[in-house]
Amino acid sequence: MNRGIQNIIDDLSKHMSDKRLRHSIGVMYTAGCLAMRYGASVEDAYLAGILHDCAKEYSNDKLISICRKNNLGITDYELSNPFLLHGKAGAYVAEEKYGIKSPDILGPIIFHTTGRAGMTLPEQIVFVADFIEPNRKMIEGLEHIRHTAFIDIDKTCALIVDNCLKYLKGKGCVDMGDDILKTYDYYKNML
Repeated sequence: MNRGIQNIIDDLSKHMSDKRLRHSIGVMYTAGCLAMRYGASVEDAYLAGILHDCAKEYSNDKLISICRKNNLGITDYELSNPFLLHGKAGAYVAEEKYGIKSPDILGPIIFHTTGRAGMTLPEQIVFVADFIEPNRKMIEGLEHIRHTAFIDIDKTCALIVDNCLKYLKGKGCVDMGDDILKTYDYYKNML
């Protein structure tokens, strides 16, 4: 691991809970493995992985404030569910605090929670890594998703979105937001 990434980890350890940092390190390494498998930049995957949740523990007010002050766009659904803004706010923090400029790092940070239709390979890698990293609590279907991740990343994105929608429906959610539904519509034919 290069020194720059270690410096980021050291800095994040001052601002992040141990559990969140452990998860982010798991995502970083898992994203690196997926990048090797699919021929993407391992360093970019590491950076996006370690930074994907850098704003996750911010208050809802702070997430909204960052997005409003920097014209990052907030949908009505995000305003009702501000925790979803941690990707947009996180990409802003990654750029401003850590000097990240590459869309292959910022895009994956933005879209790691709900995905999006037509994700780039780096976006898919972090989306998948966030779901399958080794520290995740075991849920139904996770072993199959982990196995599929190293065979077919498009199908894995479909499995993850399908899993998330089933989970939300099981929790009684009626409104799930357009972002995840658009992601599902794009990937559902790959199931």
